[in-house]
Amino acid sequence: MWRSSPERELAASWAADAAAGRAPAAEAEEPPAVDAGAAGEPERPAREEQPKAELQAPARPRAAEEGDARVARRLPPALPLAPARPAARALCQLAKARGRGRGYRRGSGSLRPVTVDSSKARTSLDALKISLRQLRWKEMSCESLKHSQEGVPLYSAEDFAGRCPLSKFPFGRRLPCDIYWHGVSFHDNDILSGQVNKFPGMTEMVRKITLSRALRIMQNLFPEEYNFYPRSWILPEEFQLFVAQVRMVKDGDPSWKPTFIVKPDGGCQGDGIYLIKDPNDIRLTGTLQSRPAVVQEYIYKPLLIDKLKFDIRLYVLLKSLDPLEIYIAKDGLSRFCTEPYQEPNPQNLHHVFMHLTNYSLNIHSGKFIHSDSASTGSKRTFSSILCRLSSKGVDIKKVWSDIISLVIKTVIALTPELKVFYQSDIPTGRPGPTCFQILGFDILLMKSLKPMLLEVNANPSMRIEHEYELSPGVFENIPSLVDEEVKVAVIRDTLRLMDPLKKKKETQSQHPEKPITGKEDLDCEMTGDPDSNPEAHLPSICLKQVFPKYAKQFNYLRLVDRMANLFIRFLGIKGTMKLGPTGFRTFIRNCKLSSSSLSMAAVDILYIDITRRWNSVTLDQRDSGMCLQAFVEAFFFLAQRKFKMLPLHEQVASLIDLCEYHLSLLDEKRLVCGRRRRPQSSPPQEMNARTQSAAGSLAPRMIGANKLPHSRHALS
Repeated sequence: MWRSSPERELAASWAADAAAGRAPAAEAEEPPAVDAGAAGEPERPAREEQPKAELQAPARPRAAEEGDARVARRLPPALPLAPARPAARALCQLAKARGRGRGYRRGSGSLRPVTVDSSKARTSLDALKISLRQLRWKEMSCESLKHSQEGVPLYSAEDFAGRCPLSKFPFGRRLPCDIYWHGVSFHDNDILSGQVNKFPGMTEMVRKITLSRALRIMQNLFPEEYNFYPRSWILPEEFQLFVAQVRMVKDGDPSWKPTFIVKPDGGCQGDGIYLIKDPNDIRLTGTLQSRPAVVQEYIYKPLLIDKLKFDIRLYVLLKSLDPLEIYIAKDGLSRFCTEPYQEPNPQNLHHVFMHLTNYSLNIHSGKFIHSDSASTGSKRTFSSILCRLSSKGVDIKKVWSDIISLVIKTVIALTPELKVFYQSDIPTGRPGPTCFQILGFDILLMKSLKPMLLEVNANPSMRIEHEYELSPGVFENIPSLVDEEVKVAVIRDTLRLMDPLKKKKETQSQHPEKPITGKEDLDCEMTGDPDSNPEAHLPSICLKQVFPKYAKQFNYLRLVDRMANLFIRFLGIKGTMKLGPTGFRTFIRNCKLSSSSLSMAAVDILYIDITRRWNSVTLDQRDSGMCLQAFVEAFFFLAQRKFKMLPLHEQVASLIDLCEYHLSLLDEKRLVCGRRRRPQSSPPQEMNARTQSAAGSLAPRMIGANKLPHSRHALS
């Protein structure tokens, strides 16, 4: 097993980056620590130095229009607004106005602003507005779309020359945007071009049951690598198994007194979660009758700070699915319980403020503390927690290394089925947007500092305000500086990484043009228009790549991903998500898996048995056939029959290699036949003879080039 711990190198690089940008005065005042990405000094705007009166906004409901003015007043010093230059700015604005009137001039050396559709942003709208303001990008909100519909053009036709085909847009918009920011799911809008911040199927993939199944498959293949997720049972289908296993363990160890946590499959924000001691608990019986759920072993001995239990919300950017690209934010949030922690017992099982770290639950506690400081209160920055641990001698680089490993392994477990969803909604060869998504990882640190995965959120809250109760039942929204500090940076830097004009900007900076086409252009160039370098005022990106940077250390875990590629290849009809019996038989035949001991009749029986069982437990009944998880089970069965003397992961890897080998031979044969085919140039008999001769002469070379040694599956 690899032991080079490359994630620790990343944590060290984050520490070096922070040390390079740290002011000498700060070094004198702060104890030795690492930066936000490696548990040291958090990269925070210098807000604490401002007077208290400036930090607190008036307690009143926020309106969208008021948000921009309030945000502009509270921009951190690291992100200053452009200085006022009345004469120069007037000339530049005049030049831009004239340019818009004449049509966009490509030779001027400047680029149009990136456009972002915020009409479906929902609760992330305020943070998105701040990010766009800092980036100086163009927001296409409901108001601007209506403005365009009234006949006032936002851009000339040349601005969007060469863009993708038009699609259906809200409010009658005629021109597409570069990026669409959705608040809930991929299907918030019908998009045919551009980029959208949601993957199809992500909401379904991170539900409690689906996530548990995906991680269980990986635990079966690599039990030691995936021991960061508690043992789980899916209800109601595995209730009897749950009862039997608990009884068996208790019979072997009468002193064992476990605690279990029950989480409804579709629940969110702590809704419906409760603790039990006995599988025969009457509440569990009620859960079986109402809605599906997951029951897990309760995680004992959590790390405590100020005698309180807490969890970590980390933000992870899935930038691309194929090829896989993963980024992790250097800072996150720590959400605290509001009652001192005690080990679960029958008397305190119902104390949700003691055992559950959900912010949406604890905010209703009378002991919840709102604070604008990053290191105090019931919600703090993760970097402040790491800084505190570092002062006590904790190896923060090791903590970050384990967290990075957990994130990469979890995403690897999710990507196979995400690929199936993606090809169903955006089939190859059809127009569609490219996707990216910010995920919220909820992680609990144990007393031993081992990270444990609680859940993954497809729609992590990006609100930068919290409710304040003025009187019983009367609430007002007031700004939360801690939320804004972390979430705005994540959204802003996600947009920077996804900038569709990034390559053009880099090319322009490497080969600057200096046209002198008119007095207005010359004046703008001489006065230094701040729009010419829109990112000069921005800090370094807070999102750091962890994959494919460390692909070599984790690629051996991507066995199910390779199985998904086989599954998708034999789906046949574009847009479907389930494999039919003909497709499964074709898979067996093309991969040469049938034999005297496994006839095609036995293959049909295998398909029927596994498909029928999975269709009875899955909620998706849109198509009939074999889902990916059923295909994985069938693949495991075939691997165990063919390679009996190997561990499971080596059995599966060997069968995948064998399938890929036979399919590569088939592809080569088709390619050779296609190249040798010459219609109407020779009689059919002569052409067939030539093709067979050519294929025969190439066969030894192809076999030698494609033969894969099975001994390479030793993963130590």
